[in-house]
Amino acid sequence: MSLSRKGSQKRLVTPVLPQQTTRPQYGLLGLGLLGAAWLYVHLSTAQGLLLLLGVGLGFTLFHARFGFSSAFRQLLSVGQGRALQAHMLLLAVTATLFALLFTLGQGLGGQPLAGYLAPIGPGLLLGAFLFGVGMQLAGGCASGTLYATGGGSLVGLVALLSFMGGSVLGAWNLEFWTSGPGAVGSLPPISLAERLGLWGALALTLALVGGLALLAEWVIRKRQPPPPFQPRGPQGWARVLRGTWPLWVAALVLALLNAAVLYVSGRPWGVTYSLTLWGSQAVEALGLAQPVFWGFWNGQSPLGLSPLGHPTALTNLGILLGALLSAAAAGVFGKNPRLGWKTLLAAVVGGLLMGYGARLAYGCNIGAYIGGVASFSLHGWVWLVMALLGTGAGLRLRPWFGLSNPRPTDSVC
Repeated sequence: MSLSRKGSQKRLVTPVLPQQTTRPQYGLLGLGLLGAAWLYVHLSTAQGLLLLLGVGLGFTLFHARFGFSSAFRQLLSVGQGRALQAHMLLLAVTATLFALLFTLGQGLGGQPLAGYLAPIGPGLLLGAFLFGVGMQLAGGCASGTLYATGGGSLVGLVALLSFMGGSVLGAWNLEFWTSGPGAVGSLPPISLAERLGLWGALALTLALVGGLALLAEWVIRKRQPPPPFQPRGPQGWARVLRGTWPLWVAALVLALLNAAVLYVSGRPWGVTYSLTLWGSQAVEALGLAQPVFWGFWNGQSPLGLSPLGHPTALTNLGILLGALLSAAAAGVFGKNPRLGWKTLLAAVVGGLLMGYGARLAYGCNIGAYIGGVASFSLHGWVWLVMALLGTGAGLRLRPWFGLSNPRPTDSVC
């Protein structure tokens, strides 16, 4: 985000996702729909469903400008907690739906359902911290770089490619943090559902997210921050396809889609695995390294795997398509502001930190934070705390790259 002046008033504007001021880009809409349809008919039923769910995720993320880096930045900078409250709504509904599905015990085709559980150790702590720093420099998180890229953002594309590079480095170095010296002091996965029972874990999760939502409300009333940024757009029914959605609506839709991903694939929505796969395949194809010898790949060559063979690959591709459709419907695809070299450098550094951190921390803001908490794994809450600490460090680094932070004197943040 950057500051612009109009008289004595300062206003934060979003360079990556401009306000809707133009007509729909019908050519891009047509290409996007044709591409999605072509992919769907060439996939299996389950794969096609995951692609469509990804399209829904990307469409929702872009339309609501639903972010994680901006939510953390606004909270720590000026005490604006509305976006964090939307996170809490997303977590509450997702955890409730997951609990119901876990009670059902099986998903599409009778496959077993499993949540995201991960150990708590130095790798998780460092990885989540680095991710928090990185998303403040890159201007977006894992899902944010995906939907920004799908919307035609150059900064998003640079951050996404760097994210892949960082995740490849993390895969190469992962054994140090999982079974080497970096794993000293690690705890095994801690499942609240195993310790408290499924419904006890859900009750505790709802109490925690409710408490954080109330705490955010107290901070908002105490600090009186500027309102969060919301691009203008059509109202009424046109808002469904072309306008900007309220954060609470997006939270509900994202929760439903996440539960659907769990039902169809057997695992919650994730992002980072396929980015590591694609990056490792590129490294091996170019002859830069032999990922087959890395512990992450367990003796299997990434080139021997299908680029679309993993659920996260299908949902990630769907997010790109969904964001493209959303941006084209709003008429804002590819409308980038003038970018300086510092902004692009920040995207590179931020993407590398996010990719490396996500690999160490067993996921990103989607898999580790949302997926972990909704799966009743303690590591999801640890990830949140460390990412917030990393955000604080990232806010101090942003001015070095010419990036501004929200201030109480801004009219919007």
